[in-house]
Amino acid sequence: MKNITLYIITFTLFLITSAFAETYEVQMLNKLEKDRNVFNPSILYIKSGDTVKWISVDKGHNIAFTKKGVPVGVELYKSKINTDAEYTFNTSGIYAYNCTPHYGLGMVAFVVVDDDLSNFDQVAKIKYPGKSKKLAKTLLEQIKNGSWRFKKSFW
Repeated sequence: MKNITLYIITFTLFLITSAFAETYEVQMLNKLEKDRNVFNPSILYIKSGDTVKWISVDKGHNIAFTKKGVPVGVELYKSKINTDAEYTFNTSGIYAYNCTPHYGLGMVAFVVVDDDLSNFDQVAKIKYPGKSKKLAKTLLEQIKNGSWRFKKSFW
């Protein structure tokens, strides 16, 4: 009887959590205004259980979690080039990701789950290559001081 009750409670919680989960879209683009090879948006704030769907608007892109750029215990994820990709975030923290072919050209972005910045220092210590170094630093400063979140509320 205890097992059945536990199963019902677990299943009910799963349904409730799933009912409130959202799906967000990020575009993989060759060009956005004056920038080339970009994820749009480049910073996304979500909750645990939410899903991000990366849309391959332009060919030649993929999404790959950056090594040492995810919370402890999370496995690295990498999609195929030229395909849409989807990932459900169940662990709080910052996730750094990039486009494998364009990583050195600055195609990096971040997902922040549950406003948890506990792995910020780890993500900030990554040796981002080429143009990604400057962009990652700028985006991480915006995450740390909350300016991106503030700007988003006015769009």
